[in-house]
Amino acid sequence: MMKKFLLVVCGSFVGVILALTFFVIATILFSLSIASMGGGKATSVEKHSILHLDLDGEIAERPATPSPTMADLASGSMPSEATGLNMLVKAIDDAATNDKIDGIYLECNGAMAAPATLTALRKALKNFKTKTEGKKFIYAFANQGYGQGDYYLASVADSLFVNPEGALDLHGMASSIPYLKRLMEKVGVEMQVVRVGTFKSAVEPYMLDSISPANRLQTEHYLGSIWGEISNEIAADRKIAPERLNSLVDSILITRSAQEIVDLGLLDGICFRKDFEKKLKALTEVDEDDDLALVSPSELVTDLDTPASGEHIAVLYAVGEIDDDDSDMNDDAIHGEKMVEIIDELAKDDNVKGLVLRVNSPGGSAFASEQIWKALDDFKAAGKPLAVSMGDYAASGGYYISSGAGRIFAEPTTITGSIGIFGTIPCMQELMEDKLGVHISVVKTNKNSDMGLMTKRLTPSQLAALQQMVNRGYDLFTKRCADGRGVSQDSIKVIAEGRVWDGKSALKIGLVDELGGLDEAIAWVANEAGLDKDCDTQCYPSLEENWKAMVTKMMNAQAEVRMADEMGLFYDYYKELRQTLGRDHVLCLMFDRVTL
Repeated sequence: MMKKFLLVVCGSFVGVILALTFFVIATILFSLSIASMGGGKATSVEKHSILHLDLDGEIAERPATPSPTMADLASGSMPSEATGLNMLVKAIDDAATNDKIDGIYLECNGAMAAPATLTALRKALKNFKTKTEGKKFIYAFANQGYGQGDYYLASVADSLFVNPEGALDLHGMASSIPYLKRLMEKVGVEMQVVRVGTFKSAVEPYMLDSISPANRLQTEHYLGSIWGEISNEIAADRKIAPERLNSLVDSILITRSAQEIVDLGLLDGICFRKDFEKKLKALTEVDEDDDLALVSPSELVTDLDTPASGEHIAVLYAVGEIDDDDSDMNDDAIHGEKMVEIIDELAKDDNVKGLVLRVNSPGGSAFASEQIWKALDDFKAAGKPLAVSMGDYAASGGYYISSGAGRIFAEPTTITGSIGIFGTIPCMQELMEDKLGVHISVVKTNKNSDMGLMTKRLTPSQLAALQQMVNRGYDLFTKRCADGRGVSQDSIKVIAEGRVWDGKSALKIGLVDELGGLDEAIAWVANEAGLDKDCDTQCYPSLEENWKAMVTKMMNAQAEVRMADEMGLFYDYYKELRQTLGRDHVLCLMFDRVTL
């Protein structure tokens, strides 16, 4: 019996060792395959090719390879690369001057992006039309139908087609904010809040049962401004009066047939995919029996992250929440110390003649934001020009790190401002004692030794001390903004109070200098540095992943997928609450998200 037991144990142990060995080898091979990406020869582009933009899924700031699943590792395959805005814009720009590219095919399968990302991509398509002067085409097709983000982009096209059973979902914009106060009361968790800023709405879900008048006011303002920009651009390209377009939007367009949508002038024709491809073949002089010569952005753009060999402008991406965690386990964040290290190295590099900070962040740690601000200030002190290009969000801490730039660029649909600060300290005393029956005994040496324990409610004096700390942080925040913008601190406080602004409004009140994107920011820095407008650029930080981070990211991703499947609609609320309970910093953060 014992012998049989030992055999089973040894067999299981060997099985585990073999499985782990296989996993490690497969992961290393996968890592090597990722490392080799982008280093191959350029794809040969045939005559009469078409740049194929498959608008499917999330559009990130930069291309990123998703973490492999166990199935990917077992099969030796690689997950598809996430679409990067910088690659899409570069591909569209290159297609305009490539004699072998006859036009662009927008395949609309559900683009997922915030308005500013879509605005930047739409601008690139408009520039393509301007540069080619009608000699090249842009055609759009949707098989199941156009989502709102798809249609915003596709409305630039010369012609838009849809499957006979397809639809158009154009409905305007809304903000949906879950308020968790009653839920937290039921489970016995109290969120103790200290904040500065009437409009600082990130903490409202823990304090109120519904939206405050101040938050409603600011949300109505920036949503109205962003939708006005989007609807006016659509109306202009479709040659429809804005008032009529909004009237159609209010009529619930998704209920209309494809032919009705065409008759309304919002689309140009209905056809099946194979008939649409025939149209493209006719435009590119390809025989009906031959395949279309479709070229993807990654096939056309092979030098996106090629290191610069000499003098260049650095483009530093600051994407995600700002945190103090400098581990490699969270790729979707701005790590304070690591960002400071990169900026310091760029300041010392004689080949780096200037810097564009590309910010797409809702903010985060106030401490890390201050450290990044200081590093950027030192960069300027080295005599090198600094500009900021704002993406979807440059709010709260995202604005903090932007405020000192020599020039700030934003899209009209960018979300920025939210100059405010808060702290959240969860108290689980009721949960532990009343709900779970767990009593916590505390022994302490001083009056406030137990301050910060989540199992004990803060005293009034402790809350007052934290409020004083937050007030001090807000004063520093507004001073940084005032110094950076060259105005008085009092004038900043008038437009601060945690209020969120759209890019166009931010321009009017002086929070940004110019409406424009990354290209405009690079051109400004090049001019300030005395370089040619077509000077080399290099992107930072490197997109290379270390082995440990990749494996951890994969494991975390698998756990998240399982949990999302089990929790369904409640997963987003759980994730937000989990992140909140896990934070232990004073924050410059904006929670609201805007998508199309």
